[in-house]
Amino acid sequence: MTDRAAPERQQAAATRVHPPVTGRWGILGGTFDPIHLGHLAIAEAAREELGLERVLFVPAAVPPHRAEAPGASAADRAAMVGLAIAGAPAFALSRIELDRAGPSYTVDTLAALTTGGAMDGAPPGPRRELWFILSAEAFADLPTWHDAARILDLCRLVVLPRAGHPEPDLPDLEDRLPGVTARTVVLDGPHIRISASEVRARAAAGLSVRYLVPDAVAAYIADHSLYRPTANAPDHPGGTTAP
Repeated sequence: MTDRAAPERQQAAATRVHPPVTGRWGILGGTFDPIHLGHLAIAEAAREELGLERVLFVPAAVPPHRAEAPGASAADRAAMVGLAIAGAPAFALSRIELDRAGPSYTVDTLAALTTGGAMDGAPPGPRRELWFILSAEAFADLPTWHDAARILDLCRLVVLPRAGHPEPDLPDLEDRLPGVTARTVVLDGPHIRISASEVRARAAAGLSVRYLVPDAVAAYIADHSLYRPTANAPDHPGGTTAP
């Protein structure tokens, strides 16, 4: 494959569903402020199409590229992720970034997970094959991430569409981060127009967020008065798995 070759592309179709491969893990990071159905849909698409044994949801603590603090505390964001993935045996919550001091650099998280050490209830095992799941919007900024070249050494990249954002310019990305094309798989869907900012805005206005987030998450937001103007400020800086 040449530097400017198109990335491998998986078509979203039932015939592309692959059985899980032992040790092949997907990593989905984010602020999850809050987690919504779009997050779950892309995790499931990646799991099916790439044969992922497990998908780890990794809420970030301190996002290097986010100026404002999340609207919910780290504890609340982790709790909502746990509620959202309950009953999905292939999905798991990781607190690796919440429990680590300093900025939530993706490269540090990938390095820790690649070793195969026991964490988050997972047994120790051989070196894991990691697939980092990110949106086309985030992928376009990858060359600016902390130690981006090492990220390519630690994982494969799984890029999914983000409503309202064009597909990344692969030749430009290859120029800025050589080798990225050969390490990238692009999935064709799902195309879901839900954003965490929309959920927060509706909750702040006292509107229903049902059908945008799992029912258990909607109940948690209501029960804890999250994102309302009178809600307490976060007790821990949050973030997203970030550069």
